[in-house]
Amino acid sequence: MDFNLDPKNEAFRQKISRFVEQELIPLEQNPAAYDEHENINTAYLEQMRDKARSQGLWCLQIPEELGGQGLDVSGMAACYEEMNRSIFGPVVFNSAAPDDGNMMVLAKVGTDAQKERWLKPIVDGRVSSSFVMTEPPPGCGSDPGMMQTTATRKGDKWVIHGHKHFITGAAAADHFILIARTSDDARKGLTAFLFHRDDPGWEIVRRIPIMGPEEHGGHCELAFNGLEIPDENRLMEVGDGLKVTQIRLGTARLTHCMRWLGLARRSLEIATDYVDNRESFGQTLAEREGVQWLLGQAAMDIQVGRLLTMHAAWMLDQGDFARKQVSMAKVAVADTLHKAVDTAIQLCGARGYSKDTPLEWIYRYARQARLVDGASEVHKMVFSKNLLAERTNFWHWGVKAS
Repeated sequence: MDFNLDPKNEAFRQKISRFVEQELIPLEQNPAAYDEHENINTAYLEQMRDKARSQGLWCLQIPEELGGQGLDVSGMAACYEEMNRSIFGPVVFNSAAPDDGNMMVLAKVGTDAQKERWLKPIVDGRVSSSFVMTEPPPGCGSDPGMMQTTATRKGDKWVIHGHKHFITGAAAADHFILIARTSDDARKGLTAFLFHRDDPGWEIVRRIPIMGPEEHGGHCELAFNGLEIPDENRLMEVGDGLKVTQIRLGTARLTHCMRWLGLARRSLEIATDYVDNRESFGQTLAEREGVQWLLGQAAMDIQVGRLLTMHAAWMLDQGDFARKQVSMAKVAVADTLHKAVDTAIQLCGARGYSKDTPLEWIYRYARQARLVDGASEVHKMVFSKNLLAERTNFWHWGVKAS
């Protein structure tokens, strides 16, 4: 692959970088810009979103005919990394989870009518959305085959009963994508559905407290007690729920990596500024060999993560599912983010541990990276199976067509 960005992607990356530097990083210093869950509050969010729209930086990941900018996955990788140099970044550009993944899957597999009703309001920024899959034990977590929530056909409707938890964004969402069991078939037993917040027959039991900080809408526990969904709001065919999940999570897992790399870079930026100016015993910290080792290791890890992420992005652009490559990027970048911010806090000392910088915010946020969209151990199982099946061909180069 060619690691040079094409002119369109580079132009967007530069514009995003300027916006983040001029608008968002300064805003992080304003205590009034935060809501009670330590994210950007609604008033400031709408101000920043208006500015992003006016500069043509809205919904980079969505095709132009659906209201976005039509970037390929490689372009997204470069731009999402720049966005999340600010802790406020992705949501301002309408590129934050879970809306990001929901928009991409609806754009790929939704009918024209479904795109108009369910996708367009999310693209426009008028509503937010949520993806409803994970369940309390003995229900499904990383293994969708353990799904307990059921959808039973009743005429032209489906009746939903079940229990979900850790559903990101649910408290603020209007549009939901639900995965439920429609048969006992091992591969075709799940189906995806669309429903609205105002539909009766379900409730938010609670917003689950977490280490934080939180996305808008938090992480919620939901109960379904007879929610009725018209068959026209079924996404893809009956039995295609696992396929919908795979389509959504493939790229969505990689967009996490893109954003986490931005946070890792920001952590090192804060640390390098500090050690370059902080003097101790007649030297700046940056002149000390031990500090240089820590910075060098973190910088190298970030670059490794960038290469893994961009390689997976390039493969997705070629039409490959890139499951192995996405899983490897997910594991590596989750570790890299945690190590980068931990290094930054160590180098900044008490300042890093305080709320005078966003490092402690990033540190708490980083811990979830090894859990969300599949725990690191599950992803290692995925590519170890590839290794056992492919043996030495696990490490192979693609060949250009002659």
